[in-house]
This record gives sequence, C-alpha cells and structure tokens, in this order.
Amino acid sequence: MNPRVQRYLVAVEYIGTRFSGSQQQAKDRTVVGVLQEAFRKFIGQPVKIFCSSRTDAGVHALSNVCHVDVERISKRKPDEVLPPHEPGVVQRAVNHFLQRNDGDVMVIDVRCVPSNYHARYKAQERTYFYRLLSGSDPLSILEKDRAWHVPEELDLRSMQEACRVLVGSHDFSSFRAAGCQAKSPVRCLDEFNTSEVPSTPYFPSIMERAGSNLNNVDPLTCSSQPKTETADVTTNFGETFGIRRRHRCYVVTARARGFLYHQVRLLVGALKCVGTGELTVSDVERILEAKTVYAAKPMAPASGLYLARVKYEFPFPQQW
Repeated sequence: MNPRVQRYLVAVEYIGTRFSGSQQQAKDRTVVGVLQEAFRKFIGQPVKIFCSSRTDAGVHALSNVCHVDVERISKRKPDEVLPPHEPGVVQRAVNHFLQRNDGDVMVIDVRCVPSNYHARYKAQERTYFYRLLSGSDPLSILEKDRAWHVPEELDLRSMQEACRVLVGSHDFSSFRAAGCQAKSPVRCLDEFNTSEVPSTPYFPSIMERAGSNLNNVDPLTCSSQPKTETADVTTNFGETFGIRRRHRCYVVTARARGFLYHQVRLLVGALKCVGTGELTVSDVERILEAKTVYAAKPMAPASGLYLARVKYEFPFPQQW
C-alpha cells in the first residue's frame, strides 16, 4: 500500500458525438483519453483510467463511472507524503482542464474508495435510455445527434407489449452483435419499457402560456400584452408563423446488471419496427426464439442512446 495513492470513483457525463467511443484508442479521440489528459495536467503525471461501461462512438452518458489512482506528490519536496486530495478538489480541478478541451465531458461526482474497488466489477446494475423523436418535420438542430428521428407515427401500446415479451431473463443471441465477446448470451433485463415524455428542449406553447396567465396570475410577471388577450390565439396564422411543430418524444428504458454488445440498440431497432407496424409482437417473440442476430432488424443509431446510471453499493464511509 502506497500512502500517497488514493483511488477515486469518478462519475462523468459527456456528449458522445465527437468521440470514437469511451475506451482508450491509439489515434482517435476518446472519453478516457480526454479524462487521462485532464488528470495528467492536474497532478503532473500520467494516470490510467478504467471505465465501468464501454460506450460506442456517438453514444452519450448522463453518468458513466470510472476509477483512477492518484499519487499526490509534493512539488517542492518530492519525498514528502501528502494527504490525498479531497474529492471536491479533484472534481473542480479536472473540470477546469476539461473545459479547455472542447467541454464535451464533465465530472459530476467524485468519491474516495479502497484501492481494490473496481469501477467495472463492483457495478451492480446499469441503466440506459434511448430517445426517439416521431414526426414528419425535420429534426431541430438543437436535437441533432441527440435522438433517433422517426418520421412515422409510433404505436406506443404495441411497443409496450413488445417490451413485456423481452423483459426478464432470456437468451439474447438475436440481440447481440457479431463481435460480442461475452461468454454467455443469457442476460436478465430487470426493466424494459417505453414511455412518452415531453420533448426536450421543452418550451411552453402559446396555449400553455395563455393558460398559465389565466390560472396562475403572477403580479410580478411582465408582459407587453393585456392579460385579457388570450382567446383564439391558435386561429391567427401570425401567431404560429416561425414556430416549429413539436415531435413526439419516446424514451426506452433498459436496466440490467450487464448488457451484450449492441444489445440495447438492437432491441430498440425491433421496438421501432413494432411502433411503425413493420413488425408485430409475435414477430418479436419469433426473433427472440431464433437466437441469431440475422433474424433481428437493423439496430438503432448510436445518437439516441444514453448511459443513464451505474449503480454501486458503498458499505464503507466516505472520507470527506
């Protein structure tokens, strides 16, 4: 045990669009590569970062977790043993250097853990979200590379029925990519469902703003129009000019201890086909039972996938 070394569990969020995945690569820009460079600038020496979950190029993370060992060396007296940095200091310092490097990664939490605590092997479960935006209009530039645009309408009820077929423990050979290195194709989906949510970014419509003014009069609210001018706001074409029509937003949630390579994206690809009517729920059962990826529909694009959470247990107290 080196008293200078402290292992930290580090939670990060990132926009995956400009990354060639999370894992270190020799030439391409990766999440781990950017993090390691930020830590190097912070402590003045190279570090090795291990991620709990690998994400592909274009996949985002609301919270991915990694661990890193940091040796605190006195710059004035190299032989002097200094106490480890507090987690808050690590978070602020690393974020300072990350913001200088395009700012598409941010540390959102840091915790001190024992030297044998491994981010990947100690993870109890992982949760992914997948966003689909349904509507005939082109996708907003604010949503570019943040969701899968489906021009057709989606049948939410049928998608939910298909989710019930897939939830639980199954041989998911039909929903793992050919390059999957897992020894067993059996996985247990503890949660798998589809729900409709408000579009994001969300801003109130004309009618919603009008209703808010009528029902919740706030004397501090500033408006250039009289409060009585709220009727028939949608009948005037001038009120709707330049206003983008919203897409319907659907989120698929998948939660399990672990996933096969490309499993979530292949599952979402099948759900989308159920939503558009290209597949039935019985077809999904047939694909699952076929136990070959050649029976599956094309997988969903990476842009709509988000690693949402990696869950851990901490039986030991936090040092700070």
